Amino acid sequence: MNTWLLAFLGGIVGAALMDLAETAAARFGITSGVNVALVGRWALGLTRGRLAHADISHSRPLPGEVRAGWVFHFLVGGGCVALAYPALLLATGLGAHAHHLSHPALFHLPGGLFFGAATSLLPWLLLLPAFGWGWFGRRGPQGAHALLASTLSHIPYGLGVGAVMALGSL
Repeated sequence: MNTWLLAFLGGIVGAALMDLAETAAARFGITSGVNVALVGRWALGLTRGRLAHADISHSRPLPGEVRAGWVFHFLVGGGCVALAYPALLLATGLGAHAHHLSHPALFHLPGGLFFGAATSLLPWLLLLPAFGWGWFGRRGPQGAHALLASTLSHIPYGLGVGAVMALGSL
């Protein structure tokens, strides 16, 4: 199967794993303060030329923001971001190395985990500041643990990307 398609599908699987990890972490009181409605509000704001909010939780709710949040989360945040994984492999030449291994899964599973951890930079440096919560979410909602919560959810995301890539390389 095509590497790019595998990565995209892996991102969707990873986004589902991310949601499961966020749900589990929330049971222990570890949340980032981000929810699907806020993601949708931000995504819809982007279509209207608005990148940043003073505090998105105080911005006016928009019609369809929950649906838009889910679409953005799975297709853009999940599938499209995952395309950076094969792009990185191609740019660094590591993809060719993975194909020569007798078990490419031994490459893609840890590679996906590292990729997932690296994608934690996206909420820290893009999403949370655009929400008006500052770098790393330091001005986020009271009781939020943005650094820990996003790391705990992005590692399973990367595992999803790596697992689908590994299965596709069998």
